[in-house]
Amino acid sequence: MAKEQDVQEMKDLYQRISASVLSVFVGQESLVRPVIIGLLSGMHVLIEDIPGVGKTTLALALARSCGLDFARIQFTPDLLPGDIIGMTVWNQELREFQFKPGAVGHQFILGDEINRASERTQSALLEAMAEGSVSVDGVSYPLPDPFFVLATQNPISFAGTFMLPESQIDRFGICSGLGYPGPEAEREILSRFQENNPLDTVEAVCTAEDIVKARKTLRSVDVRDEVKDYVIGISGATRRDPRFRLGLSPRGSRHLMLAAQALAAVGGRGFVIPEDVMDASRFVIPHRIRLSADARNADTDERSAVAEVVKAVKVPSGLR
Repeated sequence: MAKEQDVQEMKDLYQRISASVLSVFVGQESLVRPVIIGLLSGMHVLIEDIPGVGKTTLALALARSCGLDFARIQFTPDLLPGDIIGMTVWNQELREFQFKPGAVGHQFILGDEINRASERTQSALLEAMAEGSVSVDGVSYPLPDPFFVLATQNPISFAGTFMLPESQIDRFGICSGLGYPGPEAEREILSRFQENNPLDTVEAVCTAEDIVKARKTLRSVDVRDEVKDYVIGISGATRRDPRFRLGLSPRGSRHLMLAAQALAAVGGRGFVIPEDVMDASRFVIPHRIRLSADARNADTDERSAVAEVVKAVKVPSGLR
């Protein structure tokens, strides 16, 4: 059971990070919340949207606000796995092979336009995302702690894109989008960037150690058996629904519960309620499921279908 003081510190940490990011990124708090939840919970985040809506700005603002070691990997068709995870090279002076780390050896990784690289290169991130390490020539090398991947991808209909394999999609705990800003928000963007880049003024509001502590705290948030059964009920419903040819995996169930724990903690509670699970389902489930051909022909989209499935599952009562 999470201590009340630890939960309050988690809530305060979220509010500091959110305020810092929103001082640069123009948009509603609801747009940045899934990304911050991903960082605090240790789940990697995928942002799918068209170019130019602020995905990179959001990533940079978050990394700088948290004081994390940052690296950006621009995914292109000619990018090789060794460029990401590293390789062993011959050292002529020492007359031995030495490991040369790749771009993934940082605390905060921005994988920009990840679906522009081939599936072979995309798969280089699988071990790093799942295990926090990389293996080269049979030797495993640990990655920094905390380790976080925020990847962006263009819609699959765009030229020069490759669909992410299901195994990699499932390793992204959270998927979100940003959308076009409204007129007022776009005016604010123009004003903020008129003379200076507001990213240059962002200062860290926490440390890497704070992120590590937050990840431990939220895992101690209490989840009663009734809530776990609710998560299982939602997962089972996605697997039985005829509109889906691929439902939620057990890893997806774990991520759904973890996201619910994070939402409870940033809300100042040391226990999960069903509403946390409902809220988390909007950005944890849709990217993992696959619609059947009939559902696609009927113009069904993943988010609305998932919302209908979650709504149909019986909600446990008396847990507040």
